[in-house]
Amino acid sequence: MKKNQLLKSAHIVNPSSPFHSQIKDILVVDGVITKIEDSIQSEHDFEVIEHKNLHVSTGWIDVKSNLREPGEEWKETLKSGSEAGISGGFTHLIISPNTKQPLDSKNRIEYIKAASAKLPISISALGTLSHELKGEELSEMYEMSMAGALAFSDDKHDVSTGLMSKALLYAKNIDKLIVSFPNDNSLSKSGQINEGETSTRMGLKGIPSLSETLRIERDLALAEYHNSPIHFSCISSGKTVELIRIAKKKGMKVTCDVAAHQLFFTDKDARSFDSHFKVLPPFRAQSDIDSLIEGLNDGTIDAICSDHTPHDIEDKKLEFNLAEFGIIGLETAFASLVTAASGKLSLETIVNKFTTGPKAIFGLTQNEIKVGKKANLTLFDPERKWTFEKSDIRSKSKNTPFVGTQFTGKALGIIC
Repeated sequence: MKKNQLLKSAHIVNPSSPFHSQIKDILVVDGVITKIEDSIQSEHDFEVIEHKNLHVSTGWIDVKSNLREPGEEWKETLKSGSEAGISGGFTHLIISPNTKQPLDSKNRIEYIKAASAKLPISISALGTLSHELKGEELSEMYEMSMAGALAFSDDKHDVSTGLMSKALLYAKNIDKLIVSFPNDNSLSKSGQINEGETSTRMGLKGIPSLSETLRIERDLALAEYHNSPIHFSCISSGKTVELIRIAKKKGMKVTCDVAAHQLFFTDKDARSFDSHFKVLPPFRAQSDIDSLIEGLNDGTIDAICSDHTPHDIEDKKLEFNLAEFGIIGLETAFASLVTAASGKLSLETIVNKFTTGPKAIFGLTQNEIKVGKKANLTLFDPERKWTFEKSDIRSKSKNTPFVGTQFTGKALGIIC
């Protein structure tokens, strides 16, 4: 790529920019926006970027990616994950600590920081909440914080009430955030899909939405008791949306995100016994999707994530009850969301959940499309129709139910 890029006739989607909702040419020189005008003449050293219906926003952030390095590099590496992220329009990935060698120490956080330093997009790591993800004792939170850990979570591992209480209090004292995946494992253990008519007809043990809402209620109570901030990752049920809405109205410091694929599929899609539809949390009912859409519109839900979870064929091409949970999602997050939420979410709301929302959650600097600012941009066409094929996958793993799906909305590239 040349050092200077000229975006022609770009629709700007950035409410904090004086050029929001306008169509402008944008010149980027040495990584800095130097001109935003109605028309800018191209010169020989400009890389001219022109697309029909080109849109541009500040760079998208994925608040939950599972990249398998260190420990399972055959499934995904930081490099291959960053390539998948670029394909999906992301300039920043926030990665979970549940790697085979958990991110539970200063050294491992520093490893992620050093290994990702030369990649074309930013990668930030969460540290574990407990040592070795065992749920027995707190991890070295302070040391990991000093090394650059963005927040702390045990991801989809169960955390006892006592340990969560200690973690919220300790994290508050070092000005860090606890990220909770709300799932009561004693209720969801051995469950395969959403508990309901479909699970009964398929003869599979269900995962009740109660396993999510009980954890939400518990962790909200603990956060309120300690006056600590908390973020809920990958919510999926309508009752959860209502609980968080009430907490926000009370003035609690609570935020949450939803995985894009949760808005595309329902539990009925799993009737084929295709293990690509086995995810955690499970795909719920259409009524839950309607509540999630409402929560995105009214600000209850702050961000949308990919929950990118790579698995190799040995983990997924099994009987449904033996297959691992999870699908890849970086390449399809935006497209699946635009397609599923057509007529229900505005483009500005969708972009906000990939940009302003994530930055507010994690205290990151807000960007603007403005002269003099560093160029951290995502280029996209919200109306382009295209079919997602296996050849579009940049991840090392191919576990996705979206192959062959016709989408509306496509990420075109990034300038980062």
